[in-house]
Amino acid sequence: MESIKERQVRLYQESQKDKARLLISCPDQPGIVAAVSDFLYKQGANILASNQYSTDRHNGTFFMRVEFEAPELDKKEALFKTGFTNVAEQFGMKWDVVFAYKLKRAAIFVSKELHCLRELLWEWQSGDLMAEIPLVISNHEDAREVVESLQIPFYHIPVTKETKKEAEEEQLRLLTEYSIDTIVLARYMQILSPEFVARQKNKIINIHHSFLPAFVGAKPYERAFDRGVKLIGATSHYVTDDLDEGPIIEQDIMRVNHQDDVRMLKKIGASIERSVLARAVKWHLEDRIIVHGNKTIVF
Repeated sequence: MESIKERQVRLYQESQKDKARLLISCPDQPGIVAAVSDFLYKQGANILASNQYSTDRHNGTFFMRVEFEAPELDKKEALFKTGFTNVAEQFGMKWDVVFAYKLKRAAIFVSKELHCLRELLWEWQSGDLMAEIPLVISNHEDAREVVESLQIPFYHIPVTKETKKEAEEEQLRLLTEYSIDTIVLARYMQILSPEFVARQKNKIINIHHSFLPAFVGAKPYERAFDRGVKLIGATSHYVTDDLDEGPIIEQDIMRVNHQDDVRMLKKIGASIERSVLARAVKWHLEDRIIVHGNKTIVF
């Protein structure tokens, strides 16, 4: 018998089988939009949404995201990609086309704080976060009951200074086994090695519990309290080798005052963290983000 989740996925994929998203970045120059539109027209495609942005009208970089649909698109993916290569070469484009019915496969990493994990699982369960979540990985056991209650495999992989390399090798093995293309660090309190990050470039989304670039690293709420801040926030970003300095996807803040101790800052901050991370993950899943250097263009 088909489960509610399986029915959600089936209906979504059926509704999206003729839809795709085209992401483009290239040197800004005349004729880009016309060339893309003409190509899509010749493919029998109908443009559903189109967004453009240029960093500078003179010698800048042009960014474009197009949502379109075309009859039987799911049957002519290779032909579409081959055809667009000629347009891309003409303008020196970096580009990607993503077929909407192909759900991304996301692995969630978590430690002891479960509020971000719970938010993601709720959004996923309700059908508002369209992805497959084949597994959750944790260096603690705290999340097991929550995860397994939804029939999602849970893997406990302890991490110590001495076992970090072996732990990451096991994590990477699981990511390959489950064909994972997106990793979400939902308050996973471990620093990933450069070797791990290099294999997942712009595919690891983290939530940091401060409004970056303030209070990078550990104990940001304690440091915020000591500094007497009047605003606290959270930042979701792609992970790079530089701690908490990767391209920022989304941020938010909330006002606090002198009456709020560290415990209250953490309570207020947890609400910000889970909503910021959920938005960032959704935008990634919907292919709304183009990374440009250490910044992001979010359409």
